[in-house]
Order: sequence, then C-alpha cells, then structure tokens
Amino acid sequence: MGRTAERVYTNDADIARMEALMEQLPDEARVELLLEDGSSVTGVVSVRPTVQAFLDPKGEEGINGVVRIDDAADPSRAHYVWLDVIREVRRLDIAP
Repeated sequence: MGRTAERVYTNDADIARMEALMEQLPDEARVELLLEDGSSVTGVVSVRPTVQAFLDPKGEEGINGVVRIDDAADPSRAHYVWLDVIREVRRLDIAP
C-alpha cells in the first residue's frame, strides 16, 4: 500500500475516533462494518489495523488507517476499508 490516502486527519478527536475503531477490530474477529455511504462489509479481520501517517492528494500529512476484512461469503476475497469511512462496527462473534 502506498503512502497516500484520499483523506487524512490531524484533529485529536478524529484520531481518537480511529484509534477507538482499532480497538473494536481485533485479529480474527467476525464483524460487519457499516460504512458512511450506507453500504456494509461482513467478514473476518485479518490483522488489527493501526493508524499511520499518510499524505493526501495535496501533499498534506495526516493520519488514517486501513483494515483488511476477509469476505464472509468468499474468504479468498479481501476488502480493504479505510478507518475514516467506518460508521459502526458490529461484532458477530460475541454472544448477546
């Protein structure tokens, strides 16, 4: 993956939100991610994501992160989802 991201963040609240999402995405967790555009991704977290420094299209540096989700219906297919587009994480491997 390159060092560029469509959006990067420098605000403490935005970074804290992404760090909180990281904590909800441990290795091998079964999850459904509800995304800002109304779509969702369901599958298994490959590896807990981390926030990293990226450059946006204007060359400004900031923070974002990516999580790899192995597709629930086809585990050979992987989805790479930027943390900033995740609206909600629903854990599917925790009993109610």
